[in-house]
Amino acid sequence: MTYNVHPIFVHFPIVLLLLYSIVKILPLDKFFPRVSWKQIERFLLVLGFLGALAAIYTGGIARHLIQPNRQLVGMHSTFATASTWIYGFLLFLEIIAIVKSKYAKFSDGLFSKLLALVGLISISITGLLGGVIVYGVTADPLAGIVLKLLGINL
Repeated sequence: MTYNVHPIFVHFPIVLLLLYSIVKILPLDKFFPRVSWKQIERFLLVLGFLGALAAIYTGGIARHLIQPNRQLVGMHSTFATASTWIYGFLLFLEIIAIVKSKYAKFSDGLFSKLLALVGLISISITGLLGGVIVYGVTADPLAGIVLKLLGINL
């Protein structure tokens, strides 16, 4: 018998990447200047990205084990992949900033903050769609609105 392990893997990257985005976007260094926020960002981003890769892999397995609405699963998969690419690109910027310190402005600038915001929205929609797959439309008050905006009919 094959088990659906996808639910075990999805929650950690969602939380880690949401936290990364919040730490990246908010000016927490002004309120807590003694905290090494850059190290916290990098830690959250690396673990979150690796977890997202595991979640995508197990999601591919889960797709074959359950038979939910294909349009809904397809959109969930699209947003999951987009989220992973966004955070992967942010990780790439961090690696470049570490290797070549003159590029550090790209990992700390407005562009990376906007990208983190887009990632935050994308991963939130991914989680919402995953919740709809498992619990239905009534589990989240925003589900109906998001499904309508995405053109998904259940």
